[in-house]
Amino acid sequence: MKNITDSFLCLGYWPFAGSFGFNTDILATNPINLSVVLGVLVFFGKGVLNDLLDNRKQRILRSIRNSEELREGAIEQLERAQARLRKVETEADRFRVNGYSEIEQEKLNLINSIYTTLEQLENYKNEAIHFEQQRVINQVRQRVLQQALQGALGTLNSCLNNELHLRTVNANIGMFGAMKEKNN
Repeated sequence: MKNITDSFLCLGYWPFAGSFGFNTDILATNPINLSVVLGVLVFFGKGVLNDLLDNRKQRILRSIRNSEELREGAIEQLERAQARLRKVETEADRFRVNGYSEIEQEKLNLINSIYTTLEQLENYKNEAIHFEQQRVINQVRQRVLQQALQGALGTLNSCLNNELHLRTVNANIGMFGAMKEKNN
């Protein structure tokens, strides 16, 4: 039998059964060790790895579903916004057309109102002129009447003497007396 130390020296040498030793042949031992480690990892880590992958898959699917829902919601909002935009543009066009026609109508109404106001002012002016003319005519009449009365009084005063004055008073008293007797 050989020594344990002999097994260290000889590369590729396998010790006999029942003996314990280290195999220093890297090319022979690494694939075996790697296959054992990989086998253990696959056997025990398969569940954990599957759980991790399933969780990751579920998160990705949820993200995809959420993204699809958000995309559909965004498409619906875009369609609603486009419909509102078309409606607003239609209303804006209608307001623009109605606005121009309303502006023209208001312009015509304003012109008609100005003409009516000018006619009223002309009528007021004519009435004021007529009123002033009547007032002036009445003032002239009053002055002429006053002057005529003053002239008549002056003429009467210069022509009247005491005797004529007494006769006129007596005649008037007689007329009043006759009227009084008729009434009784």
